[in-house]
Amino acid sequence: MVIVGELINTSRKSISEAVDNKDARVIQQIALEQVEAGAHYIDVNCGNKVFNELENMRWLVNTIQEAVKVPLCIDSPNPQALEAGLELVKYGTPMINSITDEGPRFDAVIPLVQKYKAKIVALCMDDRGMPDTAADRMRVVKSLYAKLTAAGVKDDDIYFDPLVKPVSSVGTAGVEVLETIRLIKEQYPGVHFMCGLSNVSYGLPNRQYLNRLFVSQTMAAGMDGYILNPTDKGMMGLIYAAKTLLGQDEYCMGYIKAHRKGFYEK
Repeated sequence: MVIVGELINTSRKSISEAVDNKDARVIQQIALEQVEAGAHYIDVNCGNKVFNELENMRWLVNTIQEAVKVPLCIDSPNPQALEAGLELVKYGTPMINSITDEGPRFDAVIPLVQKYKAKIVALCMDDRGMPDTAADRMRVVKSLYAKLTAAGVKDDDIYFDPLVKPVSSVGTAGVEVLETIRLIKEQYPGVHFMCGLSNVSYGLPNRQYLNRLFVSQTMAAGMDGYILNPTDKGMMGLIYAAKTLLGQDEYCMGYIKAHRKGFYEK
């Protein structure tokens, strides 16, 4: 299971203000809290500051690495911003979020994957747009897998994002994702998964209940990576409990450790 902490994103007001004011203390505190809560990677996203994204990306990457020594997930729709962050990563193997099967996007990002030997989040989307069904997603998966492996990317470095849509707008969005995970596991057993699944509850009340149940469902289907808020004790406690019940927690040590850290306190 790989947890990518999602909190350093300038779409959040507190992060945006910290970046504007170059307040390293705020950024470093949030990075530390995410790592202490169980994040294996820290996502770095300043994509909404389009006019100075490269400068902000460089500042964020250097600032975070002064506080924590974990790999970073460089997250941007701008290939130049991706490289601005990647060239400064010091610790571990970086992750890129993300590549798609859209021609220009694939062609711009794949050289960065190769140059920095990065892990890659492969989003199930192509030039036809966002797929609705599992069959549509698998068409993209087949194409992306062929292109990525032909470019020398190892199965172990590929993280397919099955593209979670809100069930409030697409009633079958949840089951289509579960079926996609099942099919990918069946046809490409060496790859991994990654997604920001909170999209599933967008527009609905009591979102945390839907999000947590969907984590449990997707883990049972084979999901092994999430981009989420690791300081959400309810969510992280559920993940530790699910790993235990799925036989992924030797001697239940992860669950016991989570209990001792107060993940199940009311």
